[in-house]
Amino acid sequence: MECFTLFPESGSPESTGKPLAHGRPLAQSRWLSIVGIGEDGVKGLGENARAAIASASVVFGGRRHLELATPLIAGEARPWPMPFDAAMRDVMTLRGQKVCVLASGDPFFFGVGATLSRQVPADEFTSYPAPSAFSLAASRLGWPLQEIETVSLHGRPLDLVRPLLHPGRRIIALTSDEKGPAELAALLCGTGFGASRMTVLEALGGNAERIRPARAGEFALQDINTLNVVAIEVAAKADARILPRGFGLDDALFEHDGQITKREIRALTLAALSPRRGELLWDIGAGSGSIGIEWMLADPSLRAIAIEADARRAARIGRNASAFGVPGLKIVVGEAPMALAGLPQPDAIFIGGGGSEPGVFDAAVEALKPGGRLVANAVTLEMEMVLLAARERLGGDLTRVEISRAAPLGAMSGWKPAMPVIRWNWTKP
Repeated sequence: MECFTLFPESGSPESTGKPLAHGRPLAQSRWLSIVGIGEDGVKGLGENARAAIASASVVFGGRRHLELATPLIAGEARPWPMPFDAAMRDVMTLRGQKVCVLASGDPFFFGVGATLSRQVPADEFTSYPAPSAFSLAASRLGWPLQEIETVSLHGRPLDLVRPLLHPGRRIIALTSDEKGPAELAALLCGTGFGASRMTVLEALGGNAERIRPARAGEFALQDINTLNVVAIEVAAKADARILPRGFGLDDALFEHDGQITKREIRALTLAALSPRRGELLWDIGAGSGSIGIEWMLADPSLRAIAIEADARRAARIGRNASAFGVPGLKIVVGEAPMALAGLPQPDAIFIGGGGSEPGVFDAAVEALKPGGRLVANAVTLEMEMVLLAARERLGGDLTRVEISRAAPLGAMSGWKPAMPVIRWNWTKP
């Protein structure tokens, strides 16, 4: 969804300065303009976007953006500081003056508009979006945007593409620089997707625009423009690392030392945790990180913190998070309950290991948000006693789960039972 405000028309409350509901004249409050500019420069801008640049006392942007807009800039052209300041202090000190910020394409699609909107209320700026790199790439290829996956890898880990790699799917990825396409090809080859067709689209909309195809396994393109997106038509080998949608991924996909919630129990556990968009999970005693990883795979807006006392296991969790394309999983190395202090309040908590240690269970109950879900599994008698006491004191649902797998039994086969698991789940009033 595009988030922008249309330029005020004559006779509207915005143009006349009539008070809004909060009492501030809108015409006076919109001191900031955010203008999306493409590689075609000022000739691709509409009249209102041109006027916003020309009337600004200060124009911010990357050096490339400022060069593209040079014919229109009458005020001070100010490049972004290095390193980039996400708090936008330079912009905010000019609040109330006529300020313009230049961005690539659509400022609110993986752009600086999203950063600014965290600092500036929506009724203080006007945005003029241009086509995003994704829109331009889709239009060149004839790919309907609603039918493909888009991901920004600009300044972000390449691993984010991993969950999107399903056979027959199409992906458009924005890269960081001229090395991005080759690095992406290497990732595809290393995960069994070397047969995928890649199309590198460079400097879209400008005089240097170029579109070149290549197979990931044969990638040899040279002299790639820094500004590029890569379109991928995913093709998989039989042994490709495909991350299925849904809960209960194969245990073999995870690196682990045996300390892992097995796939059937994991599926039931995540169903009980019931992830909802935008929520935060604490995974206490995370082991291999499988619960937090699958939680985050359910939706890009989900966040998780893995708390693990063993440093070797914590390092393993980090490797698993990268391999599953959720490098944003936060890992806290330390023993609960001490390691829980100062962490952001969770919407859901899973206690997998160490739950019978003094203070852990009570600290989790106390930390959980009202309406949040707590799920705890027990395979030991000590933890089972904790869960029985929890049910007696707090209520909730207690379930015993037994899983058996077919295994050789002499010259025949029989059922080999796994250890039963007691699961307690509870919603905090």
